[in-house]
Amino acid sequence: MRPVVERAARGWWGGETATTGRLFSTLCLPAELAFRGAVSLRSAAYDRGLLSVQHAPVPVICVGNLTVGGTGKTPLVRWVVRVLEEAGKRPAVALRGYGRDEVLLHRRWNRAVSVHAHADRVRAARAGAASGADVVVLDDGFQHRRLARDLDLVAVAAEQPFPGRLLPRGPYRELPRALCRAGMVVVTHRSAMAVAVKRLEETVREVAPDVPLVRARLSPRMWEGLEGLPSSAPRGQVLAATGVAGPRAFAALVGEQTGAVVELLEFSDHHEFTSRDAEHIRRVAGGRPVVVTEKDAVKLREHMSILPDVRVLALTLEIESGEELLRKRILGVMVGPGVAPR
Repeated sequence: MRPVVERAARGWWGGETATTGRLFSTLCLPAELAFRGAVSLRSAAYDRGLLSVQHAPVPVICVGNLTVGGTGKTPLVRWVVRVLEEAGKRPAVALRGYGRDEVLLHRRWNRAVSVHAHADRVRAARAGAASGADVVVLDDGFQHRRLARDLDLVAVAAEQPFPGRLLPRGPYRELPRALCRAGMVVVTHRSAMAVAVKRLEETVREVAPDVPLVRARLSPRMWEGLEGLPSSAPRGQVLAATGVAGPRAFAALVGEQTGAVVELLEFSDHHEFTSRDAEHIRRVAGGRPVVVTEKDAVKLREHMSILPDVRVLALTLEIESGEELLRKRILGVMVGPGVAPR
């Protein structure tokens, strides 16, 4: 049921359901207004000190976004961790852990870094500090304001509408003006045209004129087999099977990289794949190669005996502009209060 609901919501938010979508939007307007009011009141309470924040024993760098997913924040966390490691720091990763995939992926990417998942981000951050880390990188915590942070990096994707409607009428968890409390905004893009990226940057500057912008591209790094060994791009028709927040953007990227005719098989975000799911993927593929993301692969590996030819399209985050300032802000949190703005 959840995949069906998520697909319907994505289609609705994307304006694909025409008359039905407009009807749902009208019916859900009171719910959006109620959500908007609750978010605004909560944010104002933190801004005025009516709600207290908790501090971790070490600096905290938060990587977050405004939507329910699909902005590339997890690869951005990986990039931040690498910058810290290259500088001789000992980072830990803290996260809510909505799905097992994020925890598994961080542990696979960062084998020397401790990863701590807990619904209470304060506890997760403190656990990271207790493990010997001298800085904690928080994955998806921009709205979790109870944990104090030394730097907020907020990812905004060019493939998503900005500004957009709030939940439940759209994918946004906060109003655009929330970007004003960010330390830096990272505009990400996969398959969006250059004009769309530029338009998004201009809009973000209008909303948060005092917040520096970084531009980053999520680009293909390599092809792997499901077992993790290097592979090659598939040829001919392929099936893109994925359980991520931006499945259509992923399918478009697969088509761009392979030139193949791509059919998309969507699962819910953070879907826990079962042997029955693997059988379903095999049947739908019908002998065609299957392409998945790294987040899917870490959970599908236990079903390798069932699955057909599976290729993993591994992505990397490339900073196209603003890298020097971004690195400076990241490392600035390590040298004392007042160095890293916001």
